[in-house]
Amino acid sequence: MVEGQKYCAIIPAYREGGRIGSVVKDVLARGADAVVVDDGSPDSTAEEARGAGAIVLQLDSNEGKGVALETGFRYAREQGYSFVITMDADGQHDPSDMDALIRAHTAGGFPVVVGSRMWDKGRMPLVRRLTNRFMSWLLSREMGQFVPDTQSGYRLYAREVLGMLHVDSTRFAAESEVLLSLSDAGVKIGSAPIQVIYLDEKSKINPVRDTIRFFSMLADYRRRKRRQPAGGRGD
Repeated sequence: MVEGQKYCAIIPAYREGGRIGSVVKDVLARGADAVVVDDGSPDSTAEEARGAGAIVLQLDSNEGKGVALETGFRYAREQGYSFVITMDADGQHDPSDMDALIRAHTAGGFPVVVGSRMWDKGRMPLVRRLTNRFMSWLLSREMGQFVPDTQSGYRLYAREVLGMLHVDSTRFAAESEVLLSLSDAGVKIGSAPIQVIYLDEKSKINPVRDTIRFFSMLADYRRRKRRQPAGGRGD
């Protein structure tokens, strides 16, 4: 527990029965609340998360990671958390790495910290490593600040930016959209090393479909920026 601060892990989950319980228990052992957003799972995800001690927010149908994150952010704002940490439900994010994110936040003063797997990139599958490197370069160029692993969903968001965390993209492009909007608002984004963990289960990311969604999100973002009046963000 971070002394004097209340924080939670927001964990979007879809069909994570058999895994979510251990993730929740590990998060609770770190002194954080575990907020699982069940994205319309047809299996026992919600029941297992609740049985392990999580706060469970249930969506009626599968809406996608963006909607699940937005649901979690809304809850965190209402509950007055000092900061939140977003992480995956499938065990690929080690809860012990929350400490590295918190240190970067408290010592570096960053209101946003993104976990970076690129320091240990040799353990990352080649296709994913090349995709991450390209997308991180492209987004960093767009944002005007360098974030080594923009595709990482293991992140810390401080209370002062929670009101800015609104996403339009429903799927995996949502996390890139968040970084773009925060950079537009002048928010400095830090990074911290996290472990590279890849398990046996099939990834929920569709390389073709989600790459198309990513570039569609980026094109929409650029169109919105062009429509903004000079000298302002137009909000």
